Amino acid sequence: MFTRSIGVQNTLKCMEARRFVAQLTSIHAIPSTRTQPSQINHSVASTNERKSLLNRPGLLGIKKGMITWFMENGEQHAATVIEIDNCEVVANKTVDSDGYWSVLLGQIDKFKNIAPNDLKKFEEAGVSPKRHIAEFRVRDESGLIPPGTEIKADYFAVGQMVDVIGTTKGKGFAGPMKRWGFAGLPATHGVSKAHRSHGAMGGNQDPGRVLPGKKMAGRMGGKSCTVFNNQVLYANGDEGILIVKGQIPGPNKSFVKIRDAVKLYGKSLLKINQELM
Repeated sequence: MFTRSIGVQNTLKCMEARRFVAQLTSIHAIPSTRTQPSQINHSVASTNERKSLLNRPGLLGIKKGMITWFMENGEQHAATVIEIDNCEVVANKTVDSDGYWSVLLGQIDKFKNIAPNDLKKFEEAGVSPKRHIAEFRVRDESGLIPPGTEIKADYFAVGQMVDVIGTTKGKGFAGPMKRWGFAGLPATHGVSKAHRSHGAMGGNQDPGRVLPGKKMAGRMGGKSCTVFNNQVLYANGDEGILIVKGQIPGPNKSFVKIRDAVKLYGKSLLKINQELM
């Protein structure tokens, strides 16, 4: 029978023991490199770079109602009249103080029931207290407007596209047919007192529950809505009247925000940097 010497056995044992031990690589085998610091995607700075923003703020207005607007070529379009009432810049937000650039606007003078903190803010801006205040984020420092500046209806040019943001009419508790446009159940053939219901909401065993986001009956309206790319038909700064083509959200006498069309004029800082490269 073949037998190994004691010296050979000890050598094999040492080799097997070193097989699973981490070996140190020479520092000259790998060139030295400097790793870049990791970027936090959830920071305010990275969000500002990704967000599509405009180069200037928008305007505040009051919805007055709808009219029929006749074009020079004889075409008629449904249009909405927006009143601009003492829209002034109240304050600016900067990256150093708030982490982003934005402009605070106020509209409609308010003469009573003013909080002391709000009154101090209006005094610093040199404007009268306002009933409605809204914020417009801008791309960089060049979009800021000095506090106290009044913005009129001719801030937008006739023919350009704008976005209108408002709060839709509150409809209260509505069923699925009114809220989502469902067809409802059949009128006959055994259907009893469930003609306007939504029917089945989920499987018995699969999934065995109502999935989140299921379209059902509930509160309808009263939410923020944006109408994109409405054309400006008329703008008069002295009279404070702005007329846009089409409909806008909200009832009459409601507050709305008007801005340049973000889908046409808005860009992100990342896209601007890519164009410059």
